[in-house]
Amino acid sequence: MKTKFNQAIAIIDQKNSEDPNTVVFETTEFPKELLYSQRMTTKLLDLKPNASEELKIAVRAQHICRWAIQRKAYPMDKIGYFNWRNDLKKMHADVTEKILEEVGYSKEFIDRVSFLITKKRLKKDADTQTLEDVACVVFLDYYLDDFIAKHTDEKIIDILQKTWKKMSPKGQETALKLQLSPRALALVTKALE
Repeated sequence: MKTKFNQAIAIIDQKNSEDPNTVVFETTEFPKELLYSQRMTTKLLDLKPNASEELKIAVRAQHICRWAIQRKAYPMDKIGYFNWRNDLKKMHADVTEKILEEVGYSKEFIDRVSFLITKKRLKKDADTQTLEDVACVVFLDYYLDDFIAKHTDEKIIDILQKTWKKMSPKGQETALKLQLSPRALALVTKALE
């Protein structure tokens, strides 16, 4: 019999497998958010093998159904960006809450997962910080090169500096061990000077 946790992960994966956006990784095409969520889980288990069940679910569901709220629906400025991000966090938490209710988790458990997905008390709550560290490391490891190709060096350096500030010392240490491309490594080095 499947545990509540396994059922929740299977439903999260099913929802993310519906992503109409795809990416190719090692010659295989994946729904974008499904691959992202699996990468998040892998990095979490590397960073914190004894992570709580709540954190494991929050990490897996951090971008659940992300394609449903598109960036282009908001003004292309800083306020529009932050409104989009906040609306996404709320939507990710709401979708995940329904899944967790469906499989029979307690209200306390569900509230904790929502708290983590919405990244409350960053730098003050250890699990929220771990989720942020995982997201930053996944970005640096898998998505930085594509990001570099689309933006100026100045913008990349600014984003890298902001990313670095959001991470804990353990997250930063993990990031420094990544095998980055020469271009990414040069920009990270410059951002950290």
